[in-house]
Amino acid sequence: MQLLDLWIRIYTTNEKVLKFLMKKALIFIQLNEINFDLVNKYVDSSKKKFSNLRHIIENYKNFLTLAEDEYKNQEPWIQWASVQLGKNFKDHGIFRLGDIVNHLGQKQIFETIERRGYKVGAISPMNAENRLKNPAYFIPDPWTDTYSDTSEFSKRLSSLLKQSVNDNSSGKLSFGSLITIFEIIFKTLHYRNTLFLIRLIFSSIIKPWKKSLVLDYLIHMVHLHLYKKKNPNFSSIFLNAGAHIQHHYFYNTKYINNLPKNPNWYINSFSDPIEDMLEVYDKIIGDYIKLSKNEHYLLIATGLRQVPYDLIKFYYRLKDHQIFLNKIGIKFLKVLPRMTRDFEIIFETENDSIVAKNILENIFSKKDNLKIFGEIEEREKSLFITLTYPHEIKKKDLMITNNNSELNFFNEVSFVAIKNGKHDQKGYVFYSPNLDLKIPKDPIHVSKIFNMILNIF
Repeated sequence: MQLLDLWIRIYTTNEKVLKFLMKKALIFIQLNEINFDLVNKYVDSSKKKFSNLRHIIENYKNFLTLAEDEYKNQEPWIQWASVQLGKNFKDHGIFRLGDIVNHLGQKQIFETIERRGYKVGAISPMNAENRLKNPAYFIPDPWTDTYSDTSEFSKRLSSLLKQSVNDNSSGKLSFGSLITIFEIIFKTLHYRNTLFLIRLIFSSIIKPWKKSLVLDYLIHMVHLHLYKKKNPNFSSIFLNAGAHIQHHYFYNTKYINNLPKNPNWYINSFSDPIEDMLEVYDKIIGDYIKLSKNEHYLLIATGLRQVPYDLIKFYYRLKDHQIFLNKIGIKFLKVLPRMTRDFEIIFETENDSIVAKNILENIFSKKDNLKIFGEIEEREKSLFITLTYPHEIKKKDLMITNNNSELNFFNEVSFVAIKNGKHDQKGYVFYSPNLDLKIPKDPIHVSKIFNMILNIF
């Protein structure tokens, strides 16, 4: 105890810092891509709704961040890697989702804080690898090939995230995923939160865009449960439904004029998924505001934001990557589905990779002769591929393979969305008034959030 007292006297004389060191409880909410300029319009329009969002806007300290300059580098998995590594894209070089596993030499915020003697937990941090020695909990994002912590519940939750997100376009949940959802409800049973979740699930039947919000709310309930049970010093939670909804339904907002219109078969003109999303996020943030009043500290960041897209572009995803690759004669070790249109194929030999690339880059749509896979990145014994075909695919549309055989294009893919939102480098940070951080005068690069968090510890 004397050594601890000596350490505190040497390293801090600030009462606020001392108070934090004794409590040591920072929650970092990664509220991916939310446009708070638009959120302000919703908050201003209603005095009854969005009380918690209004609270952080009016009472929390805040500043702006900047993502990368080039649009091709404004992907969320690049920005969150920057936040978690404390480096810009030029310095960390991580361009693809899941590629953090190939950069072992770069220390993430999670293990860095742990090595300083603190307990760390994380749920679904984007493009992060589990390198913690003794995590309070760690459930990886659905796209990065890394392990959860060793608890069986975390493993089941990780499987649920992977299955539900990667099969989202088909709308199917496996039996195992359904069982895990019931397990989450049982473990996190809370009168108001559980009732809210049940209403959200039932409303998603009529409003299918709410399915992603159901998943975010389940993640939130698990995070609250584990946070209160394990008492980590630093805990992060990544929420992605808002990014998903903005990408797919931005045109339906009532607060931006002269936007393109989504077709009625896609969504009716009276629906506003952005408003639905903010109602759920308002509830989630409210739970953390209550915690922050009890000497817990809250930091919220968006990484970047979305603004309306200016073209009509359709997104599709392969229904079953392995079956499709077998049909077109590609020999591979495994295939790793990534976000939306992307996937990575791992090969046994470089020659297998070369043959596969030749097959994939010679697959065209019969009706307009456009390539199906317009982006193919060569790697060592692997290919990173994006399904880039941009137009609507109908039941009788065909794709032509490299040996002139035909496949029914419609049967091989699942419709994902019509692109409504695109990335923009502006981001937002809010933090609770009881957290003593210096507010930057000008927007800072997102990578600087790393040092702000690290300085707290």
